[in-house]
Amino acid sequence: MSFDFTRHDFPDGFLFGTATAAYQIEGSSHGNCGPSHWDTWSAVAGNVANADNGAVACDSYHRWEEDLDLIKAGGFDAYRFSTSWARTMPDGVTVNQEGLDYYDRLVDGIVARGLKPNLTLYHWDLPAALADTGGWMNRDTALRFVEHTQAVIDRIGDRVEMVATINEPFCVAWLGHFVGVHAPGLRDIRGAARALHHILLAHGLSMQAMRELGQDNLGIVLNLTHVMPATNSAADAAATQRADAINNRWFLDGVLKGAYPEDMLSALAPHMPAGFEADMGTVSAPLDWLGINYYTRTLGADDPGAPWPALRDVSGPLPKTDMGWEIFPDGLEILLKRVNREYTQGRIPLIVTENGMANDDTLRGGACNDAARVNYIRDHLNAVRRTINAGVPVRGYFAWSLLDNYEWAFGYDKRFGIVHVDYDTLARTPKASFDAFRSALARNT
Repeated sequence: MSFDFTRHDFPDGFLFGTATAAYQIEGSSHGNCGPSHWDTWSAVAGNVANADNGAVACDSYHRWEEDLDLIKAGGFDAYRFSTSWARTMPDGVTVNQEGLDYYDRLVDGIVARGLKPNLTLYHWDLPAALADTGGWMNRDTALRFVEHTQAVIDRIGDRVEMVATINEPFCVAWLGHFVGVHAPGLRDIRGAARALHHILLAHGLSMQAMRELGQDNLGIVLNLTHVMPATNSAADAAATQRADAINNRWFLDGVLKGAYPEDMLSALAPHMPAGFEADMGTVSAPLDWLGINYYTRTLGADDPGAPWPALRDVSGPLPKTDMGWEIFPDGLEILLKRVNREYTQGRIPLIVTENGMANDDTLRGGACNDAARVNYIRDHLNAVRRTINAGVPVRGYFAWSLLDNYEWAFGYDKRFGIVHVDYDTLARTPKASFDAFRSALARNT
């Protein structure tokens, strides 16, 4: 299996990378790491498949050198990783030098292999001690995040190539506080409204702190979706606008325009923090780049009689991944062009910071032929090529994920990796998709 392109089909300097997240691979029981709200939430029956947790995960805390060797062997240019806030500040306040030492070693190892370190400061592992005081519903959590930012940048900022503040604020705020399928598992409109604002405030305050420290090449990572109406009805057309506001425009408008969309704000206004308007200049701090995570499209369908946002899930007719998500590569092209047209207008480079699929991967004869993933990545990278050819400044693509890992509420049941992990032995085995990257990215192609 192979891709139908090489790195030379992309502009000079285009970054090819792969990505992971701390809680999903490191193992939270090592290195004096404190408990996060994912540790406490996963301890309750029914929250996570098989009652799985991230205590060991892929044990990358000890196997980081092996994992970095894989990235180097794959021909990638960059590694996108995250720092665990619960590791750097186990009680949410006190800096854990042992945790910072780990990231120091990790970044040195990335650089030593000729790779570019791409840091994400927060990928969902809120210290449980801060969850005790309200977590993202509490404005003070945004202030505490500045302290985490400063501790990390003081230690490793001199060697990282790019820094993202927050990964996927939609998942943190909406899925965690309104839908209730991510930690902290709340279903509360007031809590969601506060989290939606405070997580973006934390982003803006973190940006300010890093600018003051002299750090550059700063951005945020948003998970966006292309929203389409489920039917031709006027009701579904209106539902599509509500879904777009929740999934896309709240974050794009807030970060890039300094104002939340009126159609969503009108529903959340009674629940928003008092005086939030005064924070919008901070929320919209200038970006050096914008990261976009894309996996699938969303079909907007009205749920008449239900409370706001009166939306219902619709399963479309397209082929699906093991997550049940439709495979729609054209959506990535549409989305990138839309963001450039309506928001960034060529002034801010775009980076596809996550793209990939869950597949029912098994080893046979010591190999994993994940042909569906090879096709998925090929088709999405070709969508990126078309977008670039249309004049949109897309500067990189990061495959999610390097390793099969802890997939949040799905535990270890869903495999996104281009490298297979045996969860009994923790042995790593590159899949066909890894080999396809290695061939396409070979320097002498």
